[in-house]
Amino acid sequence: MVEIQRYPFSRDALNDLRDNAFAAGNWPLVYVLSDEKRRRAYIGETTDTLTRMSTHLKHDEKQLLTAVHLITSEYFNKSATLDVESLLIKYMAADGKYTLLNGNLGLADHNYYQRGALYEEVFREVWNRLIAKGVVSRTLDHLDNSDVFKYSPYKSLSFDQRQGLLTIMHELLNPGVKNIVVEGGAGTGKSVLAIFLFKLLHSEEHQVNLREFSEEEAEIHSLLSSLKALMPKPKMALVVPMTSFRTTLKKAFRHVAGLSPDMVISPSELTRQRYDIVLVDESHRLRKRKNLGAYFGSFDKACTALGMDKHTCSEVDWVCQQADKAIFFYDEGQSIKPSDANVEVFQRLKAASGSVTHRLLSQFRVKAGQPYVEFVDKLLNGRVDDGVVFTAKNYEFEVFDSLKDLVRTINEKEEQVGLSRLIAGYSWPWASKKDSEAYDIVIDDVQLRWNSTNTDWINKDGSHREVGCIHTTQGYDLNYAGIIFGEEIRYDPKSQSIVIEKDNYHDRTGGQGIKDPEELKQYIINIYRTIMLRGIRGTFVYACDDTLREYLKQHIPVHAAHVEKPEATNVVELKPYVNAVPLFDLQAAAGDFGALSDVTDLDPTQHPDWVAVPDGVRVREDMFACRVIGESMNRVIPNGALCLFRTDPGGSRNGKTVLVESMDSIDADSGSRYTVKVYESFRAEDENGWRHEHIQLNPNSHDESFQPLELNDEEAFRYRVAGVFVCLIDEQHT
Repeated sequence: MVEIQRYPFSRDALNDLRDNAFAAGNWPLVYVLSDEKRRRAYIGETTDTLTRMSTHLKHDEKQLLTAVHLITSEYFNKSATLDVESLLIKYMAADGKYTLLNGNLGLADHNYYQRGALYEEVFREVWNRLIAKGVVSRTLDHLDNSDVFKYSPYKSLSFDQRQGLLTIMHELLNPGVKNIVVEGGAGTGKSVLAIFLFKLLHSEEHQVNLREFSEEEAEIHSLLSSLKALMPKPKMALVVPMTSFRTTLKKAFRHVAGLSPDMVISPSELTRQRYDIVLVDESHRLRKRKNLGAYFGSFDKACTALGMDKHTCSEVDWVCQQADKAIFFYDEGQSIKPSDANVEVFQRLKAASGSVTHRLLSQFRVKAGQPYVEFVDKLLNGRVDDGVVFTAKNYEFEVFDSLKDLVRTINEKEEQVGLSRLIAGYSWPWASKKDSEAYDIVIDDVQLRWNSTNTDWINKDGSHREVGCIHTTQGYDLNYAGIIFGEEIRYDPKSQSIVIEKDNYHDRTGGQGIKDPEELKQYIINIYRTIMLRGIRGTFVYACDDTLREYLKQHIPVHAAHVEKPEATNVVELKPYVNAVPLFDLQAAAGDFGALSDVTDLDPTQHPDWVAVPDGVRVREDMFACRVIGESMNRVIPNGALCLFRTDPGGSRNGKTVLVESMDSIDADSGSRYTVKVYESFRAEDENGWRHEHIQLNPNSHDESFQPLELNDEEAFRYRVAGVFVCLIDEQHT
């Protein structure tokens, strides 16, 4: 279905490309230019390969790249190659092996014949073959759940988001406009638009590649040229009020060429300098001087530095003063505590003469779309008509009678697709903060603890066994969310309305100083609305209050409980660790390899078997080769394929293909002590620091009968990672 061929990238090697029928015949194909040493890559598509390569060899940056992989398929047409190119940019940026030289890509996704039925499988094969070639390292399933992928500036924009982008760019050129407010509910794509815009404005114009498929994109290109003429190198910052989400976006910026984690700042960091453009994500969480706790001192210090009255100003004012142009991404419905700047502050901002407002309407997070968002709002405000039960074909939405069943379901979803978490209202004190052995939430025979960290909790190993709150989940995407309505919220059948029990609400800064019960009720409803819009694939709910649970059951579906040897290599002479690495027979389970902790201990004059590495692979003394037997990894590694590995270099192995040695068992698939699987580690933190809670070794096979191997903390000691997969050596298998 797919073929990938590697060639040197140089003027002298262009003739080699003429031997490729697809390249010589002007067929549409996709290519990856790369340099192993500099860790740079560029991805493109073309129907005129030879001309395109000649053009790249004249480019200041691209001519420094040293290899080209041509990706071809008899199924490719122009639309398909554009799509594969776009997907490769998104996923390779998240994979992190290379820093991409690509600018922002196509701004829109385009449908074409058989896109869903055929070409999704074609792209998965492309990716698996790139893993086999050593071009990428992590699986698609792993990357789909990573924040680096979710918040990538290479994401395509919807029509709604493109209109928002055009509005912002026009107003940035308007000398009469200082403030731009982009409004939109949870899941309307505000964060993606903010990051895309930041990357676009912070890129050199010659680095930006906007395909002019439409008048829209031609207009964006023209506006960008005007902005670059006005502000060639703008000083920019992305302000994120919430510490946890700010930490996550810093990670995303670290993997994008031209961006830096230092560009993502807290509101108080605005005091350090003025900016040409400041973007504020989640601006509804900017604060005023109320219920700030330990932040009072920093707030007052910032006000003094900016010459403002601490009693009357808010962080909104800080942004306006320190930015020549300010862009606020705002949702009134996600203001969740008294310290948030008042709605009136944003109303005055929007009404000011130098301000414009744009609204995003489309729903991108939850697969149930805008109808689900509207239903949740009606549900929490008691406005759902009698007899109405919300269902959606592509969305799992259920209410549970048993918290135990809800917890079990979230754990199952975590095993199946990952990124599934429990979230609750702040109805229980955080006892485990001081006593790590204590349980915070105890309901019948279910014992749970609050999130053990406030920073990037969603991505913490083992977080699916804890319970998050609004402060650790706002701004994040999940696959599945399990919502626990706490003891602070109940339903009154007589008034047919939600009632709040203030004494059961334990967010000290969230309820302190509120005298009007309706004000507190609105904050708490906003909290539950926000957390009910976290789940992309589904939302499951449980209510502690019996009457509330019965109310929810009226409107939400109720949960029902022999291989030929490869041909000889054409290499004339094998030179150890120059063009060859040692070859080990792992089926001889008690051989020398099992006793080696590092293959650099090996004496090249004594080891009898060496094998040539593929062209373009930088040989290291920690590399070795072995043959992999079995079908459990056949999406990437065919049965009997000869593979190149490196001894484990340390660092994160999550999502990578690894060679694992068992000290006391034989792998049923390979018949040896060794197995090759995709590694996933789940960790937990205790008083002694981080420890492995369990390790999961996953197959990557077309045969779905292969099951993951799960190792608990005790079992993990009987296994070691002997190597990390680099690429296939047997070309006839690829």
